[in-house]
Amino acid sequence: MSWLERLRDGLSKTRKQLNETAGFLGSDVRDVFTNRLETIEDLEYALIAADVGRAATEEILADVRASEGKDLQQALMDALVLQLEPDARRAEFRKLGFSPDVSRSRVDPKGHVVMVIGVNGVGKTTTIAKLGQYYMSRGRSVMFAAGDTFRAAAGAQLGVWGDRLGIPVVQGAEGGDPAAVAFDGATARAARGTDLLFVDTAGRLHNKHNLMEELKKVRRVIDKADPGEPAEVWLVLDAVTGQNGLQQAKKFHEATPLTGVIVTKLDGTAKGGILVPIVRELGVPIKFIGVGEQAGDLQPFDSQDFVRALFDVDIPKG
Repeated sequence: MSWLERLRDGLSKTRKQLNETAGFLGSDVRDVFTNRLETIEDLEYALIAADVGRAATEEILADVRASEGKDLQQALMDALVLQLEPDARRAEFRKLGFSPDVSRSRVDPKGHVVMVIGVNGVGKTTTIAKLGQYYMSRGRSVMFAAGDTFRAAAGAQLGVWGDRLGIPVVQGAEGGDPAAVAFDGATARAARGTDLLFVDTAGRLHNKHNLMEELKKVRRVIDKADPGEPAEVWLVLDAVTGQNGLQQAKKFHEATPLTGVIVTKLDGTAKGGILVPIVRELGVPIKFIGVGEQAGDLQPFDSQDFVRALFDVDIPKG
């Protein structure tokens, strides 16, 4: 099964949500609507139900209403792709009718260290393993640092993944200082000349203030060990949490500015529209999306592929 087919299947719950509310996706598409205004009103409810958010929904509907010579579905698809473009200049090009290349078929991290953050339960450690496999398969050398020393067995879990994938893992004592693990990992990466180091981090301390302060400390010590790093800070977000997850993302972004978001478990929710407010409100790109448990179910995000899969347009059925 191709990635687009897996993505289409993974977005089936969100597609069903939109279809049941607006009644025009997939095989139900009509080129001409007898009552366009009524259909747009139905669309408003559908987008909000899919967790697109009120502000983004209003902008999408404004673009749809202003569209000329397009059926409703095509106008909606174009408006969604526009919303999923975090770069304001590129978004403006789109509004003017240009189609800049937005392919996410390659995600090349800046620098050498990627700090991976997020609350417990979003699949952070497993996502790091998948990222390691993704980059190794593309010829990059990879290391892990098991910096989530507060969660029981988190380091052991990443160690098992490292053994399975042949990726070195820098470990620390359970309950030890996560910043020390990050420092050792960054030092080792620089000494070995490894292409990429993924640093796992704690997702839960006894209060949010302590968690955010710990993440700031981890970032500082990485920079001490390897000046200029981490060049990337990626947040792993569980799509099932919807708007609550977006609020989490804002808190993380305030504490340690994000350079990207990875959205997991899109196959487990009818609220796949959460990708829109993530991009719109955080202003950072979505790097990868996940629609399953297998390594191949985590892939670079491409806005056009996402929208085509959501609408089941031009996706092979074989």
